[in-house]
Amino acid sequence: MTLVRFTVIDAQGAVSFVGPGHAIKMFAAACSRNPRTLMELLEYTRPYDADFISEVRKGLAVFDEHNTPEDTSAFHSMIERTPPSTLPPFRVLDEVTRDLSLQPVDSGLILYNLGARRIIQVVNSYGELQREDRGRIRRSGQPTRMLYYYRLPDDWAIVP
Repeated sequence: MTLVRFTVIDAQGAVSFVGPGHAIKMFAAACSRNPRTLMELLEYTRPYDADFISEVRKGLAVFDEHNTPEDTSAFHSMIERTPPSTLPPFRVLDEVTRDLSLQPVDSGLILYNLGARRIIQVVNSYGELQREDRGRIRRSGQPTRMLYYYRLPDDWAIVP
């Protein structure tokens, strides 16, 4: 599986996680519904790959159980022994997590800035992201014959 780091920025802060390359389009499709928060983005993305979104949510819940803005030592110790491409989802709470959230894995790093309505392809060797496209719905991680379609509103920018 080709992996990409996704970092999502909203008014509450930023989270970062690694996922399959096909999720680039899934999140763009969700952005076409103008989510304001990470939770809205995940909810809008869920119909396209429910298992992946469930794993992201579970990973963030575990992160929140073991880390606080004042104490990220549990996650810092995990960083020391875990390759970046296999780290669980995390919140950006300090310089270490900020730096990690901006490191590409395998095929790239994509930032979704919900407030600014910008999708920033820092590195994307997976495939060109289009303003209007389609993707395959996944069940149990496998592609189905069902497709979803999306068109980003004009006020959303894709960079570069």
